[in-house]
Amino acid sequence: MATKETILSNLRKNVREKYEKPDLSFAKLKFDDPVAQFIQTATTSAGASVIEMKDGDDINDLIRRAYPNAKVITSNVPGVKADRNPDETEKPQDLDGTDVTVVEGTIACAENACVWIPQTMKQRAEIFICEYLVIIVDRKNIVSNMHDAYSRIEMPEMGFGAFISGPSKTADIEQALVYGAQSFCGVTIILR
Repeated sequence: MATKETILSNLRKNVREKYEKPDLSFAKLKFDDPVAQFIQTATTSAGASVIEMKDGDDINDLIRRAYPNAKVITSNVPGVKADRNPDETEKPQDLDGTDVTVVEGTIACAENACVWIPQTMKQRAEIFICEYLVIIVDRKNIVSNMHDAYSRIEMPEMGFGAFISGPSKTADIEQALVYGAQSFCGVTIILR
């Protein structure tokens, strides 16, 4: 199988028409208080829960209070007490049965409540195979819009990352909304 670079190179060689890139110098959406806007968007449009850490709060207590019935918590985030470290897992399938996964987000966007989660773990399936996802993000890394978010992305060594905003949802033609159809059923964002 060809590498990604080979495939892209072949595609570029066969381009018949080229188009100018759009002008992106227009004024971007800015919020007076991106943190407040992020919380509002995350809890309404995105369907996530938000916990704001206060001085003296223990991250592990916050996670356990949010998910008191969790039997298996996975994480490789320093300071988070987990039952399983995904970096010590041989196959992604071994993470099946995870109740809660705790990851760190590096950038959050107030416009749509998306959080950039770079792959810092051996098995990226950890992010998607769990029942519930906890994202820890620093409030100083919340920006107003996706233009600002994309300009701050640093691709991890493993070459993968994802913007995640809330639980997996899907609706069929009969308008029945189902949570957790493709991935996790719920998302909790902890702002520190």
